[in-house]
Amino acid sequence: MTRLREQRFGPKLLLKVFGIAFFAYLFLGFMLLPCLNTLASIFNTTNAAGERDPLAVIRFFFAGNMGSYVWNSLKLAVCLVITVNVVGVSTVLLTEYFDIRGAKILRLGYMTTLIYSGVALVTGYLFLYDSNGILTTLLVNAFPGMNPNWFSGFNAVLFTMTFACTSNHMLFLRNAIRGIDYNTVEAARNMGARPFKVLWKVVFPTLIPTMFSLTVMTFITGLCAMSAPTLLGYDSINPEIVRLAGSSTADEAFPQARAALLSIILALFTIVLLTILSSYERKGHYLSVSKTRARLQKQKINNPVSNVLAHIYAYVLFIIYMIPVVMIIIFSFQTYGAIRMKKLDVTQWTLLNFFGSEDYQYLTSRGTYKTRKGSISGLFANEATLGGIKLSFILSAVAAALACVIVVVACNYIFKNRNRKSGTVLEYSLLFPWLLPTILICYSYRVYFNSEDVWYVGGNNLYYGEHVRLLIIIAYTVVKLPFSLRMIKAAFYAIDEELEDAARNLGASSLATFLKVKLPIILPSVLAVFALNFNALFTEYDMSATFASSYGTSYAMVIQSMCAEEGLYGYNVNASGRRCASTVFIMIVSGIILYLVYGVGARDLGERLEIRDRRRKRRERIQRKFRKNSPALS
Repeated sequence: MTRLREQRFGPKLLLKVFGIAFFAYLFLGFMLLPCLNTLASIFNTTNAAGERDPLAVIRFFFAGNMGSYVWNSLKLAVCLVITVNVVGVSTVLLTEYFDIRGAKILRLGYMTTLIYSGVALVTGYLFLYDSNGILTTLLVNAFPGMNPNWFSGFNAVLFTMTFACTSNHMLFLRNAIRGIDYNTVEAARNMGARPFKVLWKVVFPTLIPTMFSLTVMTFITGLCAMSAPTLLGYDSINPEIVRLAGSSTADEAFPQARAALLSIILALFTIVLLTILSSYERKGHYLSVSKTRARLQKQKINNPVSNVLAHIYAYVLFIIYMIPVVMIIIFSFQTYGAIRMKKLDVTQWTLLNFFGSEDYQYLTSRGTYKTRKGSISGLFANEATLGGIKLSFILSAVAAALACVIVVVACNYIFKNRNRKSGTVLEYSLLFPWLLPTILICYSYRVYFNSEDVWYVGGNNLYYGEHVRLLIIIAYTVVKLPFSLRMIKAAFYAIDEELEDAARNLGASSLATFLKVKLPIILPSVLAVFALNFNALFTEYDMSATFASSYGTSYAMVIQSMCAEEGLYGYNVNASGRRCASTVFIMIVSGIILYLVYGVGARDLGERLEIRDRRRKRRERIQRKFRKNSPALS
């Protein structure tokens, strides 16, 4: 009896109680309370007489132009759903379903958006289509009546985001098509169905669940767009929230409450969409397939005209995807003069945009020449860009690692308590950030923790000074928790329960079983999630812009601010060249990350052991040859 009491009130119980209390502290302090504070701030506004007026912001919303921002975001989201699905589905079909020549090369072009996105992608399109962009200049010269400022506003945002958002189709829809049972396609063909009828009646129905998820993701992306509307001059919700967050009552009427209201509106849209998606997934969608699954074979387009048109369409898309990438890489090795004039000069190749620095001499208003020391500097020779790279690297790596550690521990608990309410509560708590737009979470943090009255964090102002870096890490981590949970939880299903039972029967503790049995099995998936999280956060702009601070200036923000002030008073003369070099650097980093995810990281434990064994045998073989050719050593 005494031993039973010791077991009940022993270290395990204390650890469990501490874990529950710590998680409740984190959930309430860094997820729930900041968002509730934002909601409450809408109704705490005061009028000119200092009296509280709970409906002031609501009246302002209907009387002012706030509704136009909501309408613009909705219009963009709806149009994106159409254009992204058309382009995304066609790229996948052209590379995975139809027999198109050069499909491997086309696939590489269509997947370029995976290695650069956000600010880097938008600036790449601006480099081509801006008023003085390369292609715009060529078009204006060919058609003098053309408006050089055509690439701005809604059309520019829709065009840019259409090709930027098809990366999800290349990841998820591609896998769905490759998983189709070819026996069903062949059966329809044997019954006399034409290729496009087979596509419409047999293939598309199997893709509906994936298409529905992609549609919801695209709608939310358009609704919460930040980088493209900001850089291309389109009035949508997220840029307005960031602008209002940095404003004060001296500039305009209750800006913070208006930002909070727009954030809540975004949250309501997101909650409704995710609720619809969850309801759709719970219904279950099953496909009847043959017992012997056959690998999908590419379908030939027998009609010559359709075949030619399909090839033309495929390569036109390829050119649209590849031109920004190729031009950015080429111009990253050009001088600042060639980049500024947007004219390729084969005699002006340089590495200065990457390495080294030069002085810049310019003519002042007084007619005298002035020299700026080191004003022309490369990406890795500029203190500001190096500082941005280091800061973004550290913040992204720490946040990505924290998200993975938290989710791994949580998944282990969830699977141990899968039939208990505690496991369900933990899972839904970690999915909570998915119900809210990223901008709402970041704005809530900025407002809630910009005070010394928050007892949750010991009365420290987390938005003040260097503390903002900790706040950014927390925001990064919280935002990445739902995605990490969905991915890592799927990896836990691959663990055979018999392995865990065998380890327990051999006397291994729960901790030893987890470290020696479970962790090696899920490690590839965990590393893949870490890599994807890091890849997304390293080039992130939206969240860091919300936390605008000199101590929290991320890599993307440094590049953007430099280009906005390019050449002003002789500073940052080659900012555009450095931006091109930065985009190339981002492509290289992202490419390495993707290789680690889909190359090395995709290998399971057996494959890794097999590769390790092959390397060992190869090393032994080389050592034997070396000893044989070196008698003195033998």
